Amino acid sequence: MQSQDTRQAYQQKVQAKLEKVNAQIAEYKAKAAQVEADSKVQYHSTIEELTTQRDALQAKFQEFQAASDAAWTEIQQGLDKALEEGGRAFENAFNKFQ
Repeated sequence: MQSQDTRQAYQQKVQAKLEKVNAQIAEYKAKAAQVEADSKVQYHSTIEELTTQRDALQAKFQEFQAASDAAWTEIQQGLDKALEEGGRAFENAFNKFQ
């Protein structure tokens, strides 16, 4: 039961992260709609990169959700790495547009 509780808590953590990523992408899209043409290209390029990162993270999360109890800890390591890389990408994008 402990393992199931841990897995469920981890799923909730990842789901919250994905929701935050979606909110950030929406925020960048809104900002992109309000900037000059030159900046729009940069915003849209960054949004595409972030969307790709988010999609990869979502795919890993779906793989994690479908994994057996025996395999989920192994998949969790890959998901942790994807979360870390995605976090850095979003932080870099945020800093770029400040």
